[in-house]
Amino acid sequence: MKLRIKYLLFIVILHLVTLVLSFFIFKDNKLIFIASEFLILISAGISWQLYYELIQPLKMLVDGADAIEDKDFNVKFVSTGKYEMDKLIDVYNRMIDELRTERTKQEEQHFFLEKLIYTSPIGILILDYEENIHQANPRALTLLQMSEDLLIRKSIYEIPHPVFREINQLKPGQAKTILYNGVATYKLQKSHFIDRGFARHFVMIEELTAEILAAEKQAYGKVIRMMAHEVNNTIGAVNSILQSAHGSGVILKEEKNSSIHDALKVAIDRNQNLNIFMRNFADLVRLPDPNKKNIDLHKIIRSVAQLLETRARAKGISFSIQFSNDVFYVVADEQQMEQVLINIVKNAIEAIDQEGLISFTTNHFTRQLIIADTGKGIPESMSGQLFSPFFSTKKDGQGIGLTLIKEILMNHGFDFSLKTVDAKRTEFVIQF
Repeated sequence: MKLRIKYLLFIVILHLVTLVLSFFIFKDNKLIFIASEFLILISAGISWQLYYELIQPLKMLVDGADAIEDKDFNVKFVSTGKYEMDKLIDVYNRMIDELRTERTKQEEQHFFLEKLIYTSPIGILILDYEENIHQANPRALTLLQMSEDLLIRKSIYEIPHPVFREINQLKPGQAKTILYNGVATYKLQKSHFIDRGFARHFVMIEELTAEILAAEKQAYGKVIRMMAHEVNNTIGAVNSILQSAHGSGVILKEEKNSSIHDALKVAIDRNQNLNIFMRNFADLVRLPDPNKKNIDLHKIIRSVAQLLETRARAKGISFSIQFSNDVFYVVADEQQMEQVLINIVKNAIEAIDQEGLISFTTNHFTRQLIIADTGKGIPESMSGQLFSPFFSTKKDGQGIGLTLIKEILMNHGFDFSLKTVDAKRTEFVIQF
């Protein structure tokens, strides 16, 4: 029962009882009875006036509470000229002004935070209370190479992605650096914030690839330049002496010196091979900026396939070319892209022991080139080291080929990956 109804019932019952009692007490004296009845009517009028003055503030409080509940902070009351009422109205109006100001500030901060998250160069995943992804900014979608539909409202423990396997092992406040697809280096960090009294987590994904590659290149570039300087100086002097001795004819005057003559020839050839070996390393450091032009990728692929077809046939390997249309134009350095494709195909040929298939597939709509081979594949333990400087899976490999591929493609801004997707299928994918 509402307070005003209780008050009205109390006033009505009180005055009815007073009226009945006055009748029994003053029924013999009509003048006093009439006077008492008149006083009861005056009391009823005063009670009604008091009711109106007491209930009006309560009604205003109820209206104000309804406005606050509806989050309408524009409702304000006008002064009535009554002290108590005006004091209540003044407090309410000041409270509404504070709430409106606070809400405006919160909305501005929320808008700024949303804009900051959306435009952040760091990938951000915001989780709900059940560790499902509530929000993912565009940078996170780009780094993960996934669409929003595949992430939103999905549990981080159910998404089949190598980065999420690492995220699942992180505790709040922890950070770790991972190598993704053997190329990209990501820093993962998990933290939390308080939302309505409860902790919610978020994950930041920062790409460190450019910084790591720059540091790597600076380190191995310095080593290579030092090695090349020392080796070339030594080889130049030694070869000069060897060639003078070899070409003088003095050694060949006696038949017993023929073996020495042959040994000098072997030493000269070995020095020349060592010189070429060092030049390959030096070329990696001196790689020029790409001279980008509009080139036909299909034409380059056909040229590379024709160049390496004889080597492939010697091992019983055939080529399969599947182009999406007649031409596929890309903006790139033609010579450098040709060098990339040669190295990729040579690696594919060497990965196949005997008899196999190397396929070239282009997709004009997704802007992709896939070079796949049926070789022995890449062990999972080595997949993270493939593009590391000087790392090679071959017994006598120098580790230059994949490093050169990485340098050229990253200088062009092309994404790429190398992985074994099936027992007899390893794919090198270039995204133009």
